[in-house]
Amino acid sequence: MAKKAKSNSNQIAANKRARFDYQIDQTFEAGLQLLGWEVKSIRAGKANLTDTYVVIRRGEAYLLNALITPLDSASTHVIADPTRSRKLLLHRKELAVIHGMLAQKGHACIPLEMYWKGPLVKLNIGLARGKKQHDKRETIRDREWAIEKQRAVRHRAR
Repeated sequence: MAKKAKSNSNQIAANKRARFDYQIDQTFEAGLQLLGWEVKSIRAGKANLTDTYVVIRRGEAYLLNALITPLDSASTHVIADPTRSRKLLLHRKELAVIHGMLAQKGHACIPLEMYWKGPLVKLNIGLARGKKQHDKRETIRDREWAIEKQRAVRHRAR
């Protein structure tokens, strides 16, 4: 039997649009409260963080709209809801900081990346402010300029 190649990255899923649409002010590492079938699906790579966000309810943080597609071989007695709200495990001080920032206008808490830390699934969340359209154009211009500089250096090195 051939062994499965082990990947170097611990990353499960990333929210690629987050850094483009938002200016990230502060990041936190949070644990996720998951069910057994969800962990199995995540191991199979069936997690998606697009259009997800974090809310604070009754002093606890919850991840909303995260899609974890159930496996076909999931147990028949479990009713799997792929987009259920999942509790985030954070310290009280971190929750207080997040709650204080979310109370301000224009701030949001969004997940940036889901990854493995040993046998645990962790979520990197960020306190962010939405970017205006001109800020997005500036980001694109900076990225293109960095690519052009890299090309020039590579061309000069020949």
